[in-house]
Amino acid sequence: MSARSAVSPDCCIVGGGIIGLSIARELAGRGHTVRVLARDPRRDTASWAAVGIFPPAPPGGISDPNAVLTAMSHRLHGVWAQELRAETGIDNGLVASGGVHVAADASRLQALRSVADSWLARGAECEWLSAHGVAEVEPALADAVHAGRIAGGFFLPGEIQFRSPRHLEALEKSCRDRGVVIDEGHSVDRIDVTGGRVRGLTVKTPQGTSTVSADCFIFAAGAWTGSLVEVLGLTIDTRPIRGQIVLMRCPHRRLSRIVNRGLDYLVPRDDGLILAGSTLEDVGFDATTVPATIDRLVGVAEDLLGNLTDATIEKAWAGLRPGSADGLPSIGRVADVENAFVAAGHFRAGLHQSTGTAVLIADLLEQREPSIDIAAFRPGRSPRPAGPDSMATLLARAGAKM
Repeated sequence: MSARSAVSPDCCIVGGGIIGLSIARELAGRGHTVRVLARDPRRDTASWAAVGIFPPAPPGGISDPNAVLTAMSHRLHGVWAQELRAETGIDNGLVASGGVHVAADASRLQALRSVADSWLARGAECEWLSAHGVAEVEPALADAVHAGRIAGGFFLPGEIQFRSPRHLEALEKSCRDRGVVIDEGHSVDRIDVTGGRVRGLTVKTPQGTSTVSADCFIFAAGAWTGSLVEVLGLTIDTRPIRGQIVLMRCPHRRLSRIVNRGLDYLVPRDDGLILAGSTLEDVGFDATTVPATIDRLVGVAEDLLGNLTDATIEKAWAGLRPGSADGLPSIGRVADVENAFVAAGHFRAGLHQSTGTAVLIADLLEQREPSIDIAAFRPGRSPRPAGPDSMATLLARAGAKM
């Protein structure tokens, strides 16, 4: 990249969610001057709304590019969690609580068996469970087992959870301590592209309109990225996919493991909180909650845990995940635009893949060879056929319409 300027930052990052802040932290840690333009406050991002479940990410014997990126990021999360705690004093709650995946009946149990086999094939520790075994691993599910609502399942000891609001808080503090300028309430109105370079941005701010210049620009604005980069001659599908979540408080800790049933899940916290989620809804940029949907999620918790009359609903919220047609994020330099990069479209894996994405973007910006093959993530590529984790496949499973 060009030499640093005394009046403009090395890097301007458009997007203040988990991807943008992770890239900012990595770049600042390498000595770059960084400015982040955040459209929304931290609490209004999809990252803040996310529950924070990390499935196992065994590094060996995998060729799928998404799995390779996830394995890379998974390793980095352990390092970052320690560093962030040391730098900021904030513990993001990263812990391997393990996950129990259950099926309600024999037919679903048969389908679940193939999922367990795929985990074993990838080298993950995975234990197949009878219905009785489910109750032994997670006693909170005993009532559902005895009532015949759980036919069996499997246990993933390596499934991890963390508290995304705490992680975002720690990331932001680390960024500011490293000299990153974070401007909230700043939305890009116009991108000036001439001579194969981004020359600057026209930005709407709480005080009016301003012009932002930098040596390079990184577009990591989640679901809004696709429309932003059209002017760069780039077409990527970052369609917003809404997920609704409800937070309940029990007077004592009721659940110790993450519980997954199909696309529904329960996540326990050590302070008695339980999160029930989530939905996959193709409804545009609508981040409101729907009472009937929240009632359904509470019903999922009651179906799995039994009577919850002692629990109170603390709050409910929704976030907009940046979709991806083929289930792969777009990570890389924009073709024919020398100083523009994209990191978006991570769909449901943004939290998990944020650390690896940050390192990859920083390496590309510094013209270093990335440590993994990123050809499959090329922005503007022709999408691959929809895989099991693609937006189209998961929306179909959730009963949503494209």
